[in-house]
Amino acid sequence: MARTAAHEMFDRDTASKALGIELLDAGNGEATLRMRVTGDMLNGHAMTHGGYVFMLADTAFACACNSHGPVTVAAGADISFVRPTKAGDVLMAYAKERVTRGRSGLYDVTVTCEGDVVAEFRGRSRTIGERAS
Repeated sequence: MARTAAHEMFDRDTASKALGIELLDAGNGEATLRMRVTGDMLNGHAMTHGGYVFMLADTAFACACNSHGPVTVAAGADISFVRPTKAGDVLMAYAKERVTRGRSGLYDVTVTCEGDVVAEFRGRSRTIGERAS
């Protein structure tokens, strides 16, 4: 896997790393990440709290939109939860650039568990500067 600006950004992402999120691949406006659900990530219904699913998708989005190099941040995002997951499940997030125009972009992220869709996320990005140091 060739290193990109997304890898450099992820290396500094202590929040995502604290959850055990792993960056598997990033480049050309795409990214693939993985996270194992722990018991500490469950809500009162013994299902993965939606905030953790959102964070995995948001991190994949960040890696995809920063894979090109300039510093890019979220301008907004929406998520639709499709099915629950539980402790021990391994979630995969697949992010893909849909369109960019000027400093703005749209990215879709699909979160899956064992090949079944868990959530669909759409992120709106804004490029704010050159590469981070």
